[in-house]
Parts: sequence; C-alpha cells; structure tokens
Amino acid sequence: MRFSTINVLRRTRGSRSLALLALLWVGGMAFQQCASQPAAEPPKDPWAADMRPTLTIKELMEHFIDPTSDFVFDAVVYDVSDKGTTETVPANEEEWAKVERGAWQLAESANLLMIPRSAEPPGTSEPRKPGEPAPELSGPEIDAKINADRPKWNRFADGLRVASLNALKTVKARKAEAVLDAGTEIDRACEACHLEYWYPGDLPAVQADLNKKVTFDPPKK
Repeated sequence: MRFSTINVLRRTRGSRSLALLALLWVGGMAFQQCASQPAAEPPKDPWAADMRPTLTIKELMEHFIDPTSDFVFDAVVYDVSDKGTTETVPANEEEWAKVERGAWQLAESANLLMIPRSAEPPGTSEPRKPGEPAPELSGPEIDAKINADRPKWNRFADGLRVASLNALKTVKARKAEAVLDAGTEIDRACEACHLEYWYPGDLPAVQADLNKKVTFDPPKK
C-alpha cells in the first residue's frame, strides 16, 4: 500500500502541532503554579551547620578571652601610692608585639562569640527555688536570652571587636597613654555585655559606682 508524500507530511505536521499545543498548555500551567508559590529562601549561614564549637561561652571567656585581655590591660599601668606614681609601659619591641598580639586575638574572639554555642557546660548552674533571685543568670537563661535576639548578641560581640581594633591602632602608634584609654574601652564593651547577659541585676549598682569614681590622668611627660 502506497501513501502520498503530501498526506504523510500533513499528518506529521498535524501531530506536531497538537503535541506543541499540549506542551505549551502544560508549560503554562506549571509556570502559573510556580508563580503563585513563594520562592524558597536560601539557607541562612549554611557554614554554621559545619561548626563544632569546642568550648561554651563561659569556657571561651575563661580560657581564651579573659587571659588574652590581660595582654592589653596590663601593658600600661600607673600605680599611685604615698611614695609617688610608678609607671609600667612596654619597654621594647618584644613587649609591644605582645600587646599587639593580644589586641588582634581579642578582635578575632568577637567572631568566636558569634558562633552559636551553649552558654555553659550542663549542670554548671546550681538549681534554685522558683522566684528566688540569683546574682547571675543561669546557663539556660542566658541561652534563652541570646536565642530570643541573636542579632543583639552579635552587636555586643562586635563591640568587643571595634574596641580591640581601636586598641590596635594605639599599639601600632606606640602610644602608651592611649593604650590605657583603649583598655578602658575594651573593659566597657565587656562589661556592657556582662550586664546584659550575665548579671543584669547588678546594673543599678554598677551605674551608681561609675558616678562615684574619680578619673585619673596619667602624668604628662
């Protein structure tokens, strides 16, 4: 049986037209469904899922941040007594390098604080009766406060970074008196965070104490 070439072409073209119309209809329906659904949000901070913090916040403070801060706090000291004023400042490049190293480490520690981790090891806080005031917040209470507003926690951590970088500028300039002021700025950044997350009940007493303190001006050379 022989078919006309024209008939075959007509049938082929007709089938292709129907198939094309069906494909366009299906594609249009799929596009309409996709357009009506919100786009999936990309995962936030995907790198954080790979983090395995070794220390809790309190352990990080005890074993890393606190001893590191002494490199800056103890670099410049004016000891006033009835015998006069004793001055302690970095005496050589090696001692200045130690202060600089401490400022760098403190600045970087702000990023370590931003990595999600528990406030303290399990079982650290002593249980207390319901409604009983405590001088310090427990680990679970600190965790709850941080998790309720993590951007706020990160801003406090960044305050330490900014203060440490300011200290670094004074160290590189070899300005001993300015290092003393920079250490005070670091201390204030730490204390502000502690009063928010560690012992917020002490805030009124700390403010009253600050009003009583007398500022000390180092001797002019």
